[in-house]
Amino acid sequence: MRDRQDGDGRPEMWTHDSAGVSPTSHLQVRRGAVRRLSSGRLARVSGTTDLPATAGQRVLDAVVAVTSDLDLPQVLRRIVEAAMELTGARYGALGVLDASGRERLAQFIPLGLSDDEVAAIDHWPHGEGLLGELIDNPEPIRVPEIGDDVRSAGFPEGHPPMHTFLGVPVRVRETVFGNLYLTDKQSSAGDREEFTAEDEAAVIALAAAAGVAIENARLYGRAKQVGVLEDRDRIARDLHDVVIQRLFASAMTLMSVQPLVADPNARTRIEETVSDLDETIRQIRSTIFALHTATDPDAPSIEDRFRAQAEAATTVLGFAPEVSVEVASEGSGAGVSDGGPSLPAEVADQLVVVLGESLTNVARHAQASHVVVHLSVTAHEARLAVTDDGVGIQPGGRRSGLRNMQARAAALGGSSTATALPDGGTRLEWWVPLV
Repeated sequence: MRDRQDGDGRPEMWTHDSAGVSPTSHLQVRRGAVRRLSSGRLARVSGTTDLPATAGQRVLDAVVAVTSDLDLPQVLRRIVEAAMELTGARYGALGVLDASGRERLAQFIPLGLSDDEVAAIDHWPHGEGLLGELIDNPEPIRVPEIGDDVRSAGFPEGHPPMHTFLGVPVRVRETVFGNLYLTDKQSSAGDREEFTAEDEAAVIALAAAAGVAIENARLYGRAKQVGVLEDRDRIARDLHDVVIQRLFASAMTLMSVQPLVADPNARTRIEETVSDLDETIRQIRSTIFALHTATDPDAPSIEDRFRAQAEAATTVLGFAPEVSVEVASEGSGAGVSDGGPSLPAEVADQLVVVLGESLTNVARHAQASHVVVHLSVTAHEARLAVTDDGVGIQPGGRRSGLRNMQARAAALGGSSTATALPDGGTRLEWWVPLV
């Protein structure tokens, strides 16, 4: 049995025509397709012929590990873990490019750092120096000493020293999704070594498979969303064709018998019941409209983006933040639609960035064990609150992150505050007008 292939000649392990098959079945099929790949075919898929036969099985094992999950955040983490294990790198990271072009890196997923090292770092890299070179010229980079390379821009304040470097782009259907960064290769004895040509070839092959895994996870997520939308359409049809018609028929029946009722009190009760039925019909029609205007699968809601950002921060926090999104039901305006939050793209993007910065600040400085994220959207305002149970605002501490968030709010006509709570912890509030 041969593996199905897509138009690029790569194994097609999750496809749009997968309706009706359970996610578990697809996961098993996909794993089988990966295991049937030979080392030579993996080299052809990845575009490299430098992969030694002895390294082929190690790479295939890494590919199986990467493709063992369909949850995108987990897939991204597994990619970094697999690359580190393949090469013996002490540190690894995946920098996801910002498709909007507002930032160089939209997400940075580091592994290998201790909690103390994470807390000491002032900010994650923004995509400068060697990382920027890989963004501008997406070709593999191998450097024996980072500090000696003219392209190096140094490290953020508090960042641990790193020396050897290997960087490889990760493409999804010819488009660069992000870059794998590996540093400080270690021998079995724990001595620092330079990355080799074999390491580079292995990571290039892994990156090619990683691109397929990322695409699979994206398609799987979209398929689930499509399923939700199909359910919404079915529910909307049932509400319109069955429920509303029955309510309407009941109201008409009551109206037809009302003249036959002599008791004034009973006639009044019938009128009230008919009015209640009319109001129920109006509410159901509003619900149908909301179901039909639900978010497109290709455009994640602000709540989905918040939950993804929170999940990405789980690695550095050591726990999952609690996330909630509240939409005011009264009134109408820029921030509210019948289907939920309706935020201008710029506001939504800034909210996601500010949430990421807030969670990063908590991870670095707060020593917290619990974080609550709450977004409130009304017709006139979007307000984000991030509350932690950490050590609070320390005197003399750095305020660069808070200043950045205040500047982002001010640019949109809003503001932000950071308040120490009486029982410990900090509450950050960030809000912007929507009128």
